Amino acid sequence: MQVIEVLLFDSPTSVYLKNHDELKINEQVIVSFNGSLELGLVKGSKNIEEEKDIAEFVRTANKEDNIKRCENCKYARTLLPEIKEEANKLGLNMKIGFISTNLDRTKIVVNYTSDERVDFRELIKILGSKYKTRIEMKQIGNRDESKVIGAIGICGRETCCKSFLSDFDKVSIKMAKNQNIALNPTRINGMCGRLLCCLKYEDEFYEEMQKKMPKLSSMVNTPDGIGKVTQTDFLKELVTVEFTKNSDEETTTEIKTYNLTDISKRDNK
Repeated sequence: MQVIEVLLFDSPTSVYLKNHDELKINEQVIVSFNGSLELGLVKGSKNIEEEKDIAEFVRTANKEDNIKRCENCKYARTLLPEIKEEANKLGLNMKIGFISTNLDRTKIVVNYTSDERVDFRELIKILGSKYKTRIEMKQIGNRDESKVIGAIGICGRETCCKSFLSDFDKVSIKMAKNQNIALNPTRINGMCGRLLCCLKYEDEFYEEMQKKMPKLSSMVNTPDGIGKVTQTDFLKELVTVEFTKNSDEETTTEIKTYNLTDISKRDNK
């Protein structure tokens, strides 16, 4: 089903609109979702397999809506230490990442992470009585938390999850191995502590190059004879080869670099 994706502000959640192709990318809109008004950003058209998270378009957003959102953000920040304190009093094993509210402030959303099931019924009672509004507990992942809070990645730019990603593709350690990246957590993990999303972007290229490139220490045919591969450059498609010559007097070594197209693999058994 073809829909328009809308990313809700101050939330990792996307909702979808039907029959609104006239909306432009990055246009701010007001939608009605689960009985409350939400401010969101149009991300573009998308195909979804089943009808879920369908929202109702209300109108395009205006200056007053953004002022209200800023006020709600300030209000939510004041709630964070108070709600954390209440959760700690109850001894709940959860990390409260951030607090958000909907546009008309008829509900407070407590976004948390936890490795186990949390019984927060008592916390909801306490918070509902204290703030006189609907309380919603929402378990999120580490990537979801980073997506909302945002950070600067090791590349020096805003993290992809914050700037443009709407879905998280599966990222595996094999992708880092394909790119010959040192398996150091500080190199391959993002601000969320999970594998960098950008490892996925060029994985198809590196997988294809892994098939074409000879393996390190393998023997290859070159215009100058048979040599051993000591280094490969996937991006430039270059292969560095070592030649060893033995004579009665001495053993000499020569290093040459070739284009991938100028060499061929040998049957290394």
